[in-house]
Amino acid sequence: MSRVGKKIIPVPQGVSITVSEGNMVTVKGPRGSLTRQFDPGLQIEQEDGTLNVVRPNDERHNRAMHGLSRALLNNMVTGVSTGYEKRLEITGTGYRAEMEGVNLRLALGYSHDIIVVPPPGVTFVVENRGNSLIINSHNKELLGQIAADIRKFRPPEPYKGKGIRYSDEIVRRKAGKSKA
Repeated sequence: MSRVGKKIIPVPQGVSITVSEGNMVTVKGPRGSLTRQFDPGLQIEQEDGTLNVVRPNDERHNRAMHGLSRALLNNMVTGVSTGYEKRLEITGTGYRAEMEGVNLRLALGYSHDIIVVPPPGVTFVVENRGNSLIINSHNKELLGQIAADIRKFRPPEPYKGKGIRYSDEIVRRKAGKSKA
């Protein structure tokens, strides 16, 4: 039995969940609304403030979908109630971020600045004089993708450590040329 799939999901106050035909689940909360189609072979049971994902049998496909579905459902509930955030650090001489209305302007050493337009449900906050960026969203999947796309503009390089990195990322540094 899946250890993740067996866990019951507590539903906080202010969050409403609708399960319609074909396991289409809609979760609404104070931070927004999320909808996702789950595997029709699984049952999503809702009872007095909790959610539970039940699989009909121990077939390989059902076992694989059990823990995944429970984790995705838990991420939806957590996202609409408290939300998620990712922190990025910008390191390098002249590298900085600044807000331009709701858009993000990145100066990363290219001949032009890069403008990032946030999709609906995503907000940017620039701190520490343009060297720190916080991305907030209720959708964990979208948040991770936006953070990865921004990091891709200038990934951290191993010699000087310049670039955009996650705040908890450790960049392995290399020694430069040695005198022979």
